[in-house]
Amino acid sequence: MGGIRLPRSRLRTARLLVPLLLLAAAFPGAAAPGVQDAPDARLGTLEAMRAELARSMERLRLKGYEAPYFASYQVTEVAREEVSGRYGAIFDDRSRRDRSLAVDLRVGSYELDSSAPEENTIVIGGGDAGPGWYAPRDAPLDGDVGALRNALWLATDEKYKEALSSYFKKKSRAVYRQDDADRPPSFSREPPARHVDPPRPFAFDRARWKGVVREVTARFREHPDVFDAQLRVSAEKQVRWFTSSEGSALVTERTVYSVHLEAVARAPDGQLLEDGRDFYARSEAELPSPEALRAAAGTVIAELEALRRAPAIDPYTGPAVLEPEAAGVLFHEAVGHRLEGERMEDEQDGQTFKGQVGRPVLPPFLTVVDDPTADRVDGVALNGTYGFDEQGVPARRTVLVRDGRLESFLLSRRPVKPFDRSNGHGRAQAGRQPVARMANLVVESRKRAGAAELKRMLMAEARRQGKPYGLVIRDITGGNTNTMSMGYQAFKGTPRLVYRVDARTGAEELVRGVELVGTPLTAINKVLATGERPRVFNGYCGAESGYVPVSTVAPAVLIAELELQRVARATDRSPILPAPWSERGATPPAAAPPTAPAPVPAPPPAHPAVPPEQPEHAR
Repeated sequence: MGGIRLPRSRLRTARLLVPLLLLAAAFPGAAAPGVQDAPDARLGTLEAMRAELARSMERLRLKGYEAPYFASYQVTEVAREEVSGRYGAIFDDRSRRDRSLAVDLRVGSYELDSSAPEENTIVIGGGDAGPGWYAPRDAPLDGDVGALRNALWLATDEKYKEALSSYFKKKSRAVYRQDDADRPPSFSREPPARHVDPPRPFAFDRARWKGVVREVTARFREHPDVFDAQLRVSAEKQVRWFTSSEGSALVTERTVYSVHLEAVARAPDGQLLEDGRDFYARSEAELPSPEALRAAAGTVIAELEALRRAPAIDPYTGPAVLEPEAAGVLFHEAVGHRLEGERMEDEQDGQTFKGQVGRPVLPPFLTVVDDPTADRVDGVALNGTYGFDEQGVPARRTVLVRDGRLESFLLSRRPVKPFDRSNGHGRAQAGRQPVARMANLVVESRKRAGAAELKRMLMAEARRQGKPYGLVIRDITGGNTNTMSMGYQAFKGTPRLVYRVDARTGAEELVRGVELVGTPLTAINKVLATGERPRVFNGYCGAESGYVPVSTVAPAVLIAELELQRVARATDRSPILPAPWSERGATPPAAAPPTAPAPVPAPPPAHPAVPPEQPEHAR
């Protein structure tokens, strides 16, 4: 048996090596054996993937059943370095590297294939319901191409059997349901893509960051009301190999460096108060300096101490200004998720914008774009930038809403009427099946006003509605939304800093105890005007295909009516004893370079380069 198969496998491998050599020569920095003196081991991995894929497409077929018409392999390596600490000490110090694989295999045709929404679910159990054992989704770390091909072989076999089962279930529905003449094809036809990124450096000065973590977190010892604080510094490098039966061959790399400062306190009435700062960068050199992190810690301390003194307010409905980071979360949750293409064809989804192409869906002065090709805004690197999506399709700038009218959706390779091609938004966490997702969501406006004018308009709108005050939401931690038809079409955001603005005097007062809620189309269509300068909100978004890095770029917005509800009532006590280092004779806190005390924020300065944390989509 081996004598028959081995020569054919070697012949196929030899035929595949030629396009790989040409591919490497076409891109500076990409290498393959015989092209440059130093061979690029990454291309050996790609070659092994292409060889096993060719073997599967040529020979994989269960007697009496159809062969696959399409397959793709993706292998993703993630290397991560992380240091974190509390109270002036290191609590976590880790280094991790792993590889995962994903197989997309389809039976049928581009018009009707085996793909189904269930492919993102996890089946537990075996017997008649499915296999009793599942192929691992890990890939070897040491470049062993034989082990890699074996892992791909097992995953491909499993996917083929699943695809056959799914395909016949899909075809059997025609017995009970009339065929929908307007049903879009199952899979879009896309030209193959070939690209190799040059290797990217991946530095992490562990000793330096340990010192920074100790120094910055030690500052919180001097402020016992802020009873816990953490600083986490991480670096992540992702290398992705992708190949498909259509001829795509990709090697891409990305690096993300981040610093997360998080602190908590408790108000006298028991409400837990959280605050922090988040920084993202493409290289270690772009991360904030120790001086900047000390200043950020001082600001967080001042904000939490001010929030402890701030009054809790009652639920509110009325005009509000959302500053850029909060506005970005609003558009991400209320608009962006509802423009993800798969939702238009999912019968369990609310399908908010299905059939609305060409119709007004937002105020006429607003345009919404998603642009994965954008790299930076005002010097701030965007998290959602990439060159090719997880289906091997080149990223493309896409106008979603132009002057208030719906123009397109975020599209993966699952077509959505009236569109039959992907626009490069098929995204997924490593090892998950891609669906249409946001990347860099950009909100543009033709009705802009300066900060002072926007505040004046807020006060005027509050007086017009007979409200004693309006609200300004200056910072937000993130949000979530529900889009399913069986649930309420709503979104929620968690503000960090909310200010009550007197409708007559303009005096501002920091308040607490509320969270942002509402129905998406109602809130967005009550935008009256926007600010002049957009800012960046960087984070990670979680949905069906896992967590992916995203950004929103938005100006401040004035909304005529926004609802804030009271946060869940908390009655927990603060720690009963004082912190050990606050008592006489305790070990003194670690010394830190002297810095000027941070003022109590009323209101605090804007933080254009300090993005809050991640928006999240709940289903």
